Amino acid sequence: MRHALAAAVLVACALTARAGFEAGAAAADITPPPGYPMWGYAARKDKPAEGTRDPLAARALVLKSGAGKVALVSLDLGRAPTRASMARIRNGLKADGFAELLLVASHTHHGPVIELDTWPKERPYVRELEDKLVTLIKTADAARVPARYAVASTEVGLNRNRQSRRKDAPVDRELLVLRVEDTSGKAIAHAVNFAAHPTILPANLLKFSPDFPGAMAKHVEAATGGAPCLFLQGAAGDLSPNPPPAPPDSDKFGRLLGDSVLSLLKDLRYEKSGESLKARREELRFRATLNVKNPFVRGALNDAFFPELIGFFEREYADGVRPTVTTAVLDGRVGFVGLSGEFFCEHALGLKRRARLPHLFVLGYCNDYHQYFPTVQAVSEGGYGTGLPVSVAELGAGERVADRGLIHLYQLRGLVPDTP
Repeated sequence: MRHALAAAVLVACALTARAGFEAGAAAADITPPPGYPMWGYAARKDKPAEGTRDPLAARALVLKSGAGKVALVSLDLGRAPTRASMARIRNGLKADGFAELLLVASHTHHGPVIELDTWPKERPYVRELEDKLVTLIKTADAARVPARYAVASTEVGLNRNRQSRRKDAPVDRELLVLRVEDTSGKAIAHAVNFAAHPTILPANLLKFSPDFPGAMAKHVEAATGGAPCLFLQGAAGDLSPNPPPAPPDSDKFGRLLGDSVLSLLKDLRYEKSGESLKARREELRFRATLNVKNPFVRGALNDAFFPELIGFFEREYADGVRPTVTTAVLDGRVGFVGLSGEFFCEHALGLKRRARLPHLFVLGYCNDYHQYFPTVQAVSEGGYGTGLPVSVAELGAGERVADRGLIHLYQLRGLVPDTP
């Protein structure tokens, strides 16, 4: 994060198995049926998919340490499930003892519209998705075995700031990898945290695809015995891929990123760990700056979205913008902060600096979606993602959400008072 971009400065720590630590993983296909509306580009106006370039997948990793249990789930979707979907998923798992769930969308722009929960009428895709995710998490939970884990990070020059024109434009270059394996050393799963928009595939391709995160995951899985590889998108609101000079190729870029992941896996070291996993979630509320009922606003939205999606926005923001922050800490050393929107990279950089943890996974597009949360300084510059109609929360909302995540990280470690 704070070193020269191609230097691949390695920081690694790994932790041995003890009686209290268990893990299990599973994967499932979540590709919609042909003809389902696509999300991702305004110019496409949510046209129906003509087919599938690459199947969309969900991958789940359940971690249990002591009395705490958390599910990490990667989704080849543009956004994480909506508030209503998340409520149904949590309800389906209420008897399974999870402290929290972190469902993270890759933000592929070749995924389905998941706010449309009435199509097809016979069995809506979104209802099937919810059921599949509940079953997937239960399957991963049932597969738990005594395990150990390792975390490593490096810096890569594979992303760029697409919003700022400043010479010192911020970029979160950290590639962070979690490896979980059984006590014999066989991989259970890998989780990769990296921040960049999956927008390498062209907008006129009307086929479902996970874009480069899917290629990365398959590349790592093929090299590690097939263990699920979760792509956990970071705070990528202002970050795009930075591929080598060549015609855009999502598969090549995914393999390039995967090679960096595999390189990290060669240098893991195993040390003793504790037996603690704690988590919490908080919903915040901010004033919405977008009045969807205004006919001029509605007319502008009609140029980019179909009516059902605009109706969803009207219902969602009628009572303000309500993002969630979901936080977990494993053994007092590894943190996770899930943010339900497109947060800018300086939010992540600030959290990593201020949390004082050896490793912090900052997860954007996690547990619902509330569009862009730019930093105040980004708003002062302008550019895409810093204003209406894609940034709808009041100025400074992103900083306040990030601060709540920071407070939770310290509270879960017992380092500051545990007060509301």
